[in-house]
Amino acid sequence: MKADKFTPVLTGYYRFSDILFEWHKEISDPAERSALKAFVSSNSLGDPGNPLRTDKEKGIKLFIGTLPSGLLRLMFSSGQIEYIRYWLHAMGFTKELLPLPTSDYLLTNSTLRNCSETYYKDAAEVKKALREVDKNNRRLRGTDSGLMSFRQIFEKVRKYWGDKAGTWLAIDFEAWEMEHSLLTECGWSYLQLQGDKTIEKYGHYIVKENITYTNGRYVPNQRNNYNFGQSEVLNKATFKKEISGMITEFQKLGPLFLVFHDCNQDVMYLKSSYINAPIEGIKYFLPDNTPDNGTFVIDTSDLFSALEGDVSEKRSLKKMCDLLRIPTEYMHNAGNDAHYTLLALKSMASGNQLDIQREERWPNQTEGSAETGSTVKVKHNAWDEDSDYSDMEGAFGRPVDGRMIDQQLSGLTVSDDEDM
Repeated sequence: MKADKFTPVLTGYYRFSDILFEWHKEISDPAERSALKAFVSSNSLGDPGNPLRTDKEKGIKLFIGTLPSGLLRLMFSSGQIEYIRYWLHAMGFTKELLPLPTSDYLLTNSTLRNCSETYYKDAAEVKKALREVDKNNRRLRGTDSGLMSFRQIFEKVRKYWGDKAGTWLAIDFEAWEMEHSLLTECGWSYLQLQGDKTIEKYGHYIVKENITYTNGRYVPNQRNNYNFGQSEVLNKATFKKEISGMITEFQKLGPLFLVFHDCNQDVMYLKSSYINAPIEGIKYFLPDNTPDNGTFVIDTSDLFSALEGDVSEKRSLKKMCDLLRIPTEYMHNAGNDAHYTLLALKSMASGNQLDIQREERWPNQTEGSAETGSTVKVKHNAWDEDSDYSDMEGAFGRPVDGRMIDQQLSGLTVSDDEDM
């Protein structure tokens, strides 16, 4: 007996717009066509009773994929499309299983740079997502290749974080301002995601032999202002042993993501004789799939450049934290800086897809349009850029009299003939 020819089943993702506007055209029966159109409509997907809503609190799960060109696609998974076919048939809306959408609409993992899930609570959010993806793609056409690279890194980091992979270890060093090869402090802060459990620890080491070398002329001296516990004064040998040993132990547990803000100097210190950390095979290139092992560099300055849409200027750790609404105090203490770096990483990695996240953080502040040229750069409000900027300046312009402010705030006006 001749065996049936095996036909592999392709799995992946279907473009949302193709499912919404094209799939029903392949259905000949008017009633079945109407049933399909009703099911995949934005109003249906936004309804709390839609059977695709597996998480009633979060809403409907859809996917955002990035093409090799950097353009985005809002998508259904192939599993969701299969479920729609079976549900419509099981509920009696179709006589047979509907045919699958044409493979021309299918995007596989090999055709996507990355893919992430996102949730929408109602029909308005689904419709807004479609508009935002389209608007963002128009902005992205012609975008700088450096920015595209950072955007891809951002989404890979989000994927690793979502997969709860490995250990995320932020490290920061402080050196004497008069001799940068002379280390005085090391701060570290790490996080491990294990199922529903999160393990977080942090610390601050001071080099005993170098304790008399203090900053203050060019760099603030915050050595004794560690915010997150008790600083430990260690001799050079113990300092080296603790840091190298910590890295070695984490490497045994799976992938280790070393998190820095502007990594070059800190990596150099790890490789120096002060630490001699076991990072010979350190990788700066992030694989598409979540790694099972290896040591990788994550630079929050690059991630933030992607989020802001600007690679021309690297933000300082302080400015990045300010714009991410992370309160900071006593910067240039190595322990504090490491912890704030990890908090910034966590804020970005655990957030929504990059462009959605940018709009959530800074609504209607992205420059440019399809008409004026491609850009996804954030134009921050003056009060976001300058912490000393007066709220009154942003609301009313530069005030000329204190009483004017009080009366404007209370909804009153000043008459022209009132004596000022």
